[in-house]
Amino acid sequence: MRIIAGDHRGRSISTPQGLGTRPTSDKARQALFNVLGHAVWAPPLPGARVLDMFAGSGALGLEALSRGAEFAAFIDMAPAAVTALSKNITSLRLDARAQVLKRHAGRLGNWSGVPFALVFLDPPYHKGLVAPALEGLARGGWLSPAATLAVEHGAEEVLVTPDFMGELDQRTWGAATVSFLRYLG
Repeated sequence: MRIIAGDHRGRSISTPQGLGTRPTSDKARQALFNVLGHAVWAPPLPGARVLDMFAGSGALGLEALSRGAEFAAFIDMAPAAVTALSKNITSLRLDARAQVLKRHAGRLGNWSGVPFALVFLDPPYHKGLVAPALEGLARGGWLSPAATLAVEHGAEEVLVTPDFMGELDQRTWGAATVSFLRYLG
């Protein structure tokens, strides 16, 4: 797996060992960032604060940092993911612009830092993890006003969003669908 564009283009990133992580393919990641780069509703990536939930290898957040995001926080509970994330951040020399948080996405707690304008959620499919994660983000002060969220889910899954989220767009690439949401809170 490699960074697709930006300052770290072509650099390899480690993926967690085992079957518990399903990395977003390079093709889907490229398509996702193409949408974000051209949509009028998307926040500008340069200077953005990004949150990568269910981060796994951190490919989405690392790609955002490579493309100019100011800061990225990565959330995952799996020890193998936390190890891979830390290794990737260090190997790319992004320690000053990245933070790994070992937390359960459904029980985030409060965020005391600057809120995030762009959030990637890539939970395991068919596990019902999106709704609790969205609730925790809104309740805990993680989202800036009008934050954009890119939620990856199975192409056959119907994403039910809470009232405080509005749907901006939806794209399907192979077995994955990405629903782009706007925080209305």
